[in-house]
Amino acid sequence: MGGSLAGLLTAHVLAGYADRVSIVERDRFPDGTGARPGVPHGRHPHVLLQGGQVAMESLLPGFLPELRAAGAPKVGMPSDMVLWQNGRWFRRSPATTHIYTGSRAQLEALVRRRVLAHPAVSVVEGTDAVGLLGDASRVRGVLLRDRADGVGAEHRALEADLVVDASGSGTKAPQWLTAIGAEPPQEEIIDTGLAYASRVYRGRKGVLDGETVGYFVYPGPDQVHGGGALPLEDGSHLVIVSGLRGDEPPTDDDEFETYTKRLAHPLLDRWIEEAEPLTPAFGYRRTANVRRRYDLPGRHPAGFIATGDALCTFNPIYGQGMAIAAMSAVALRDALAERRRTPTTRRVQQRVLAASTLAWDISAGADRKMPGAVGTAVADGPADRVAGWYLGRVTERSPGDPVVGRAFRSVLTLSAPVTALFAPPVLRAVLFRPPGPTPTEPPTTPEEPGH
Repeated sequence: MGGSLAGLLTAHVLAGYADRVSIVERDRFPDGTGARPGVPHGRHPHVLLQGGQVAMESLLPGFLPELRAAGAPKVGMPSDMVLWQNGRWFRRSPATTHIYTGSRAQLEALVRRRVLAHPAVSVVEGTDAVGLLGDASRVRGVLLRDRADGVGAEHRALEADLVVDASGSGTKAPQWLTAIGAEPPQEEIIDTGLAYASRVYRGRKGVLDGETVGYFVYPGPDQVHGGGALPLEDGSHLVIVSGLRGDEPPTDDDEFETYTKRLAHPLLDRWIEEAEPLTPAFGYRRTANVRRRYDLPGRHPAGFIATGDALCTFNPIYGQGMAIAAMSAVALRDALAERRRTPTTRRVQQRVLAASTLAWDISAGADRKMPGAVGTAVADGPADRVAGWYLGRVTERSPGDPVVGRAFRSVLTLSAPVTALFAPPVLRAVLFRPPGPTPTEPPTTPEEPGH
């Protein structure tokens, strides 16, 4: 259920084990790379982190060169960007990781073309899933309704040996499970009330100059407004601004530009004054972290698993969603490939959820500290406070210390476990050295290697 990135990659994996894989999608796919109504956040910035790149290439060999050939910008971090966090500019030391910042629509279209070329994969477009078939012991399919026929349309059954919920953060699966006598999952929620708005601009010479491709101000407890500009595949830049509950960015075009003045530095505002707007401003408000615990004991039926945002939704400001969609598909593939034991529903669900644990720890851990955060998982214990103290020192040192910065970026981009932050060189810097010097003004050029 769901034909976005998580659903497509899951279908690709299942096609290696099933005679037929049906993707049920409420939208009709565009012929090219257009935005879809079913992806309301598709007009906003998306990045493919390093961990997601590794997973994507593992699933679809040759995908990254194809993405690059299509024009998706490959941005070196921190060398290619002007970055600000917690009152400090980052040194633009040589890149230790890269992210892709092209549009969500472009990346998804490339994945869709690859996945739908498999003869075992078919799509049921323009169709809503409206319920589950089966009972508390086993899900045996889904109930479908053609969208064109309206709410009162007759339902039809699609039987299946396995049903995967990849329908996104708006999933109705918990209610459908209750309707067949099963238990809905426990939900862990952390909601900062963060909202953001985005608009595409074309600058005269990039964000700052020819050696800078992007700009970003990270929000935090002491500076809750964030924003920046990220390059797209056509040479334009997608500008985003964010604020918290009660101070949401406006979608009125003039007010959007005025809102950029709330950032910690006028750099973005000055660039926008000389840039040409190409689209209206679009807003997005659903940014809570939500984790659904299908892996816990309970009346959870066999034959049903959840993945992608239907399983674990992150605050989009951290850019983790696409990477976790790919990493979850790899986890599913590896769980099904095990020869030592039968891949039961619960065991597979545990493996898929585990693929998102690091991303959850990053997103939820940071959002717990934001003023006004609410939800069932906001409270932290003594261990969380100790970890928070250490990570606070890591964050303080990462802008000016290349050793700490490299380790921190490897974790944030989901390419290394959190233990990378406790390697001896990092540990010594975090515990025994003061934060290194950082630029006093936005650095306009990258540093030379060895400086």
